[in-house]
Amino acid sequence: MPKKCQGQRKQKEQQEKRPATPTFLLELPLAVDAGQAARLRAHLEAARQLYNAILSQGQQRLRRMRSDPAWQEARALPRTHKAERAAAFSALRKAHGFSEAALHEAVKRLRVGWIAEHIEAVLAQTLATRAYRALNRVCLGKAKRVRFKSRGRGLSSIENKRNDTSLRFVLQPASEGNAGYLLWNGDQLPALINWKDEVVIHGLRHRIKYARLIQRPASSPRAAGADAQGSRYVVQLALEGKPHHKPKHTIGQGIVGADLGPSTLALVPQQGEASLQVFCAELAPEACAIRRLQRQMDRQRRAGNPEHYDEKGRVKKQGKKRLPWKNSKRYQATRRRKATKERKLAAHRKSLHGRKVHEVVALGRTIILEKVSYKAWQKRFGKSVGLRAPGMFVELLRRTVASTGGTLVEVPTRTTALSQWCHDCGRRVKKPLSQRWHHCECGVGPVQRDLYSAFLAAYLDPAEPTPSCARYQAYWEGAEARLRAAHERLAQRAREGQSLPRSFGIPRAGARLPKSPGEPPQEPAFLHQWEGLEAWNESLEPPAL
Repeated sequence: MPKKCQGQRKQKEQQEKRPATPTFLLELPLAVDAGQAARLRAHLEAARQLYNAILSQGQQRLRRMRSDPAWQEARALPRTHKAERAAAFSALRKAHGFSEAALHEAVKRLRVGWIAEHIEAVLAQTLATRAYRALNRVCLGKAKRVRFKSRGRGLSSIENKRNDTSLRFVLQPASEGNAGYLLWNGDQLPALINWKDEVVIHGLRHRIKYARLIQRPASSPRAAGADAQGSRYVVQLALEGKPHHKPKHTIGQGIVGADLGPSTLALVPQQGEASLQVFCAELAPEACAIRRLQRQMDRQRRAGNPEHYDEKGRVKKQGKKRLPWKNSKRYQATRRRKATKERKLAAHRKSLHGRKVHEVVALGRTIILEKVSYKAWQKRFGKSVGLRAPGMFVELLRRTVASTGGTLVEVPTRTTALSQWCHDCGRRVKKPLSQRWHHCECGVGPVQRDLYSAFLAAYLDPAEPTPSCARYQAYWEGAEARLRAAHERLAQRAREGQSLPRSFGIPRAGARLPKSPGEPPQEPAFLHQWEGLEAWNESLEPPAL
């Protein structure tokens, strides 16, 4: 074997044996002229067609594998026989060529002609990996189908797997000007680097694993940095190491219990002030503006297509036939305004998530909350979940806690049942969602349900997250006053006229009252145990309307 081939083989083996390292992202805008933008659009169009081709071929292999009688035999094996099931499914994947390596080989035969002039072999492999991950989700039952990229939607991003060939980012040394460029297919796209930003300086000091090119829509072609089609281009650098931590973001040392709802967030640290607040409350006005644009679009569409509606204003059913809709210029302008509002809403939501994550991390290093199904929330609380994205918040919290050396513990709801469990008597009583207060016959309560769940989570044992009555007795006396103080602050805001969700359990004008024992006064927390119970029982009468 020639020495050159041996060296390349050794280098490849070293890359494969390289241990996994932490990764963080740095995003830089690109300055793209009209010619470069046209060529980038051509490259992304070629990538779209290649992705659809390999996705179609992988889908055919998946269908053939599922129609094989051996597939049903493998599914019939008991789940307790894990080794046998794994061997059976692995043999099926190998026989039908349904694997990431097999799609890498298949994409070589598809990358021919004019597509090979736009997409290099390494980028074709990343597209094949992307297609395999989408198909594998369908194979594992995590998704129902795959989505092909239409010409109108396009492919908005493409990435490499290393930074030494094809799509790569090059940073000049300080002696030559510290300029950065994204190199792809002969084009040199300069990056706009703010060397006064500490985040950028921290990121560019680390090794670049690979680069990702992203095309994002702007508000209009006249927007700053947009091309003739109204698109901006940025480069995302996957860097080796941990992200920059700003000094203003402090890190707590204790344990924090959290109870996250579709629109609420309760936080109870072991040491500190408890809180119950509306989750991402600042997004409500923007959502109302988007809703008004949606109604305007509906009126414009009805005015332009009266033949598609019946006498009751409903869309006529045509079976599987697609109706030919006519979109006026005013409708298209309104649609662009709505898309701009939604992009700003997404950016605002991401900013609020980041701010709230740093507030939670400042309370403690260990965060304990219940692991819930956010997909189930989408079915039941679709409007609220779509606006506030609690699952995205938890994912950002998990990454931030891991980067700061903390721990995020998600306890299973079926075994803990924090909203149903009483720490004094140890009984579990199911409560409907309309019952927003915990009040047990043993004398505990009334206390707001979300705050009480966060309190129980704060004092769970992370090693064995099972509630224990003996564990909470020493902490309840000091935490009870903090929970009442948090609820009293909410009641004061409601008395001042602020509209709060019904899930807080606070009566307000114009809202259906939840099943609540009323607002407990703050004074009984400082009485003796038996005197406090007597004073609390006197306040169980619901307020008169």
